[in-house]
Parts: sequence; C-alpha cells; structure tokens
Amino acid sequence: MNARKPVSPRSLKSDLQRVDAHKIKQKEYQELPEITDEMLARAKVNKGGRPVSANPRKLISLRLPADVLERWKSTGPGWQTRMAERLGKVR
Repeated sequence: MNARKPVSPRSLKSDLQRVDAHKIKQKEYQELPEITDEMLARAKVNKGGRPVSANPRKLISLRLPADVLERWKSTGPGWQTRMAERLGKVR
C-alpha cells in the first residue's frame, strides 16, 4: 500500500435517504412468493470463513540475523512460504 497515494471517499452509489424514507406497502408483501416446505428442504446455510486446515500454522517469535532476513526478503513475494518449506525439509 502506498502511503502517499490519496484515498478517495467510498460511495455506496445509493440514495440512502430515499431508501430510509420508503414505507413498505401491503401490495409489496403480496409480490413475495410463499415459502414452501420444498424450498426450505433445498435451503443451505453457508458459514463464512476459511476451511479448517489439517496442518494449521502456529505463531512463534524467532530472532534471525538481519542479513539472513534481508536475503530471504530479496527473493520476492512469498519468501515466508519458501522459508517455511525449507525449514520443513527433513535431511
């Protein structure tokens, strides 16, 4: 992220005052379909988030010499993953 880049204000692109002022009419309720048992049987609840990993990572604190860390960082994006793979190899 570039700290010098100005941030533009985000917009919902909706007229929230008009939405808030809207009163639901009886006719609008009649336009909704009835929920049937078949519809409920097909319903699926999606839980958010990532799936649970079979091999979750653990947070540790590790002190490394600055030159070692700089060498890994100089290899580009994904250096942490490559470091973890190298440390995981059994000789």
